[in-house]
Amino acid sequence: MTLSTQEVREHARRRKELMRRIGADAVAIIPASSEVVRARDTHFRFRQNSDFQYLSGFPEPDAIAVIAPGRKEGEFVLFTRRRDKDSEIWHGRRAGPEGAVERYGADQAFNIDELERELPKLLMGREAVHYTLGEYPELDGKITGVVRYLREVSRRGAAAPTTFTALETTLHEMRLLKSKAEIALMRKATEVSARAHVRAMQMARPGRYEWQVMAEIQSEFERENMQPGYGSIVGGGDNACILHYTENNMPLRDGDLLLIDAGGELQGYTADITRTFPVNGKFSAAQKAVYEIVLEANKLAIKTLKAGASAGKPHEVAIRILTEGMVDIGLLKGKVDELIAQEKYRQFYMHGTGHWLGMDVHDVGRYKLGGKYRKFEPGMIMTVEPGLYIAPGTPDIDEQFWGIGIRIEDDVLITENGPEVLTSGVPKSVKDIESLIAAA
Repeated sequence: MTLSTQEVREHARRRKELMRRIGADAVAIIPASSEVVRARDTHFRFRQNSDFQYLSGFPEPDAIAVIAPGRKEGEFVLFTRRRDKDSEIWHGRRAGPEGAVERYGADQAFNIDELERELPKLLMGREAVHYTLGEYPELDGKITGVVRYLREVSRRGAAAPTTFTALETTLHEMRLLKSKAEIALMRKATEVSARAHVRAMQMARPGRYEWQVMAEIQSEFERENMQPGYGSIVGGGDNACILHYTENNMPLRDGDLLLIDAGGELQGYTADITRTFPVNGKFSAAQKAVYEIVLEANKLAIKTLKAGASAGKPHEVAIRILTEGMVDIGLLKGKVDELIAQEKYRQFYMHGTGHWLGMDVHDVGRYKLGGKYRKFEPGMIMTVEPGLYIAPGTPDIDEQFWGIGIRIEDDVLITENGPEVLTSGVPKSVKDIESLIAAA
C-alpha cells in the first residue's frame, strides 16, 4: 500500500495542526497497534491504532511516530519494523525506513530497534511529552527511562521534559471535527453500508438463518474493499432484545422482526446503521405500533442536530417521544413528566440516543465541557439510535408486545445548514420497508 499525494498532504495537514496545538516546546509520541494472536500461529486481521492512522497513514504494526515541532532534521519521524527478507516471504512486504520516507511522508525514519538510541535526541530540550501512559507498558518504560536520564543530565545545560500530557486531550478534540477528506470517506462508507442493509432486507425470509443475512451484508463490504467496522448484530425475534447480540446463528421465523446493526469500515472510517423489519415483509399491529414510536423519536432527534444546539438535546427529545408513546400503547402508566423524572423508560430503553462516529464506531471526543453538554459544530458526525426492547415474559405487559425489539439508527453530519442524514439510502418508514421487501 502507498498513500496518494492527496492522502500524504491530508496527514501532513493534521500533523501541522497537532503541532500548533501542543506548542513548539513539546513532542508527541504515538504508537501503532500490534498484531494479535487468534490461535497458535494465526493472527486476527490487523487493524491500525486510530490515532496513529489519523496522523501517519502508515499501515504496519509495531511502529512508532514522533512529532517534534521545529526539529531541524524533520518534524515527523517514524520508527518501523526492519526490512527482513525471510519475514517478507512469509508475511508480506514491509516498507522499512526507506519506504516510510518515500511513500508515507516521513521526514526521517529509523528501524524500531533504534528507538532507544534516538529517543533522547528527540526529547532533549522539550518541556512536555504528549503521550498516553498506561496503554503500552513496555514503551512507557522506555520513554520514562529516557526522561529520567535527561533530567539527571539536565544540569549540564540541556533542558529535559517536565510534564507528561495525555495525547487524547488534544488529538481527540481534533478528530471530533471531520475534514472534507474525512467526510468524503464517511459518505462512501455509509453509502456502501446502506446498500448492504437494503440487500439484507431483500433476502431475509422465514427459514433462513441470521448468519446467512450477515454473510450478505459483509459480502457487500468486501466488494468495496471494506471490512465490518464492528461485530455485526443480526438478531431475529427475541434476540433483538439483546442489545449486543452477536451469535447470529438462529433461524428466522415467520412473524418475527429482524434487527440488524451493521456498518462497513473504509480506510479506517466506519458507518453505523441499524434497521428493524419484519422477516415476512409485513408488520403486525403490535410491531407497527412500537415501530412508529421509535421512528418518530428517530426523526425528531435528528432535527436537533444543528450547529449551536446542545449535544444532549437528541437524547432529551427521544426520551420524551418514547415515553409518551409507551404511555399511549400501555407499556407505561402515569404522567409523562414523572415517568421521565423517575427514569421509568429505562425498563424498555436503556441506552443513549447517539454517539460520535468516525474512525471508531464509538468515536473520540468529549460530550461535555465544563460539566455541561457541548454545542454541536459543523463537521461533527453523530449517530441517532432510539429503540424499544420488550423482553419476552415481561410482567404486566400485553403478550402481543413480548419479544419486540426495535432500534432505528442513522448517521448524521452536522453542517452549517442543518443535519445531513448520511444513511438515508436505507428505507425506514413502514410503507417503504414493506414495499422494498414485497418487490424483492
